[in-house]
Amino acid sequence: MSRPTEHEVLAAVLQVRDGTLQVLLWQRALAPDPGRWALPGGQLGDDEEVEASVLRQLAEKVDVRDVTHVEQIAVYSKPDRVPGVRRVATAFLGLVPSDADPAVPADTAWHRINALPDTAFDHAELVADAHDRLRAKLSYTNIGFALAPREFTISALREIYTAALGHAVSATNLQRVLTRRAQLEPTGAVAPPGPAGGRPAALFRFADRALHVTDAFAVLRPPGEHGRSAVP
Repeated sequence: MSRPTEHEVLAAVLQVRDGTLQVLLWQRALAPDPGRWALPGGQLGDDEEVEASVLRQLAEKVDVRDVTHVEQIAVYSKPDRVPGVRRVATAFLGLVPSDADPAVPADTAWHRINALPDTAFDHAELVADAHDRLRAKLSYTNIGFALAPREFTISALREIYTAALGHAVSATNLQRVLTRRAQLEPTGAVAPPGPAGGRPAALFRFADRALHVTDAFAVLRPPGEHGRSAVP
């Protein structure tokens, strides 16, 4: 006898916080998997499209409205991915800029993606897939705009790329590559001097805040790996 099938939407919301890439998770209170941490989301409404549903549920359930980019990752449909009723999940990658600080409920928290807590169901796999998608898109699109503040220094942007990619990035090469791809433009302003003083750093912004491909064949590889490396 076949089981009924439900359809849920889930969001792996990523943000660079305190110099590390983190994902937003909420702690389940009820069975199945009580006490484990899960991606926010819920059942797809009868009159909803999947993207509209995930944005609604992020706003209603975890009060996250500062998502600057959202895209579908994949559909997860293994019959046994959750116990009981068969549940098919459409998962999304969501990105929040590093200068945002959404006020989240008490049962919700940010976690470093390289040190996840005990997660529910297949959600750790979904987080890994979201991270892979982000790293790939940083190589050949301008998706960095969704992680960065509207204005930033090159040093601050390097820290964001380093956290998101998981390996060191050269600030000089990052500026060269993104400028060559026409992704960056100077604002004409400078950042306030830090405690140590020194020369004020120029402020930049992304020229376009809509996603597009900038170099279809680029790959951002860690230093020392072979192959084309846009930003060593």
